[in-house]
Amino acid sequence: MTEAAARRTRGTPCWVSLIVHDLSATQAFYADLFSWEFVPGPDQLGPYVRALIDGKVVAGIGQLPPDRHLPVAWTTYLATDDADVTAEMIRSCGGTVAVGPLDAGEAGRLAIASDPSGAVFGIWQAAAHIGTALAGAHGTPVWNELVTSETSTVCKFYQTVFGYEAEAVVSADFDYQTLHLNGRPVASLHGVGHALPRDRGPHWMTYFEVTDTDAAAHRVVELGGYILQPAREGSSGRVATVADPEGAVFTILCTAAR
Repeated sequence: MTEAAARRTRGTPCWVSLIVHDLSATQAFYADLFSWEFVPGPDQLGPYVRALIDGKVVAGIGQLPPDRHLPVAWTTYLATDDADVTAEMIRSCGGTVAVGPLDAGEAGRLAIASDPSGAVFGIWQAAAHIGTALAGAHGTPVWNELVTSETSTVCKFYQTVFGYEAEAVVSADFDYQTLHLNGRPVASLHGVGHALPRDRGPHWMTYFEVTDTDAAAHRVVELGGYILQPAREGSSGRVATVADPEGAVFTILCTAAR
């Protein structure tokens, strides 16, 4: 378990949030699964809470207005030094900015955007709130991956906007690129071709650390969620892809280092 650095390099995944229809029920689900506690957060976009582990913020959950029937999904936020400049770069590179940039109280400045393939992500200009403040514990975000049809085109978008260096896996049947900043891997792009879920399209996937992947997946089902991909061995540890009761998809991972 480690505390996160004070400020992230531009392009580093720094926060994840979820906007749901039933905030109370969602809090109960993640409190049981990840042992999260909650405190109120900025409410510029409606009711919103921050999830805590050992008093450190790890994620956010907000509530949709009753008349908004939008898909429920975890959103990855990428750090920026200037949300307005990054928003203009997103637009000029073929992406779309759907919300903002706008201030979230004293916490910082944000925007919600999508890349040219339609995958939604956020950008976060930190002020009082730097983002996820803990790593390595059960229930903390551990990785972020863009799942898309193919990586070459969209990789250029992210490289131009955020300055990533990309390292591709050289394989005829595996389309995967790792994004680096200052020589350090921070995220990845995974091209899955026709296996991309039609009901979701290209999307950013949040991975959460767990102490036991099989036990956590079983608990997801007991709490009203469901399993999309059963527990299996991956390159970084044992993983399973699951969804909460409102359908928000995420991956749970017990790293090989455990």
